[in-house]
Amino acid sequence: MATVTETIEVTGVKCERCVMRLGKALEGHDGLLAANATLMGQVFVTYDDAKTTRSALIAALAEGGCRERSAC
Repeated sequence: MATVTETIEVTGVKCERCVMRLGKALEGHDGLLAANATLMGQVFVTYDDAKTTRSALIAALAEGGCRERSAC
């Protein structure tokens, strides 16, 4: 098992309710070991890269109403 820890920057986080919504969006995601979202739009994730990917986590966050912050 290769564990990856990284930060995903997202848009759309405006209040504590948004943070809770992100938690619900990631809850039960196969391979996700830990997640913590902040009001600043940072989602800290630790996951097993044999079971999930960054792209899959971003897709789950998008279903929760947030998008990855663009570098542009």
